[in-house]
Amino acid sequence: MAGSLTPHDAEDDLRENHEINVTPFIDVMLVLLIIFMVAAPLATVDVEVDLPSSSAAPQPRPDEPLYLTVKEDLSLALGEDDVAREALAPALERATEGDHEARIFLRADRAVPYGELMAVMNLLRAAGYLKIALVGLEAPLPDPDAPGGTPAPAGSAGAP
Repeated sequence: MAGSLTPHDAEDDLRENHEINVTPFIDVMLVLLIIFMVAAPLATVDVEVDLPSSSAAPQPRPDEPLYLTVKEDLSLALGEDDVAREALAPALERATEGDHEARIFLRADRAVPYGELMAVMNLLRAAGYLKIALVGLEAPLPDPDAPGGTPAPAGSAGAP
C-alpha cells in the first residue's frame, strides 16, 4: 500500500494514500494509439483509380462505406473485389445484407466516359439502390482575386 510522509495526528504509522496511479493507464492508452495508427491505413480501399477533382464541400463518411469502382478498362470492383456487371446485383445484396437504403459510393477513373458511368448508375438503380454518392478528389476553392476566378488545372502551371 502507498503511504504519505507528511506529518499527521499522533500516529507513528504511515497513512494510506488514496490517489490513483495513472501511469499504467497512460501506457495502455499509448499502446492502443500506436495500434490504431498502424491499423487505420490498412482499412482503406486499394483499387488504383485516377479520380477527378471537385470543389464541393466534403460530406461526412459512414463508418463502413461501400465503394463501387469503375476502372479505366470499364471493369467494376465492389470494395476491393472485381465483379462482373451481370453479378453486380447479387454482390450488392451480399455486401449490404439486403439493405437497399445503404449508400453506395461510386468512384470512376477520370478516363471513364460519362455514358459508361451512367450505365453503372442504371445498374445500381435496377438493383434497387437509389442512394448513390459520387466520389472525387478535393480541389482547391476558386480564388475570387485571381484572373478568371478559377484555379488552373493540375499540371498546367507554366505551360504556354
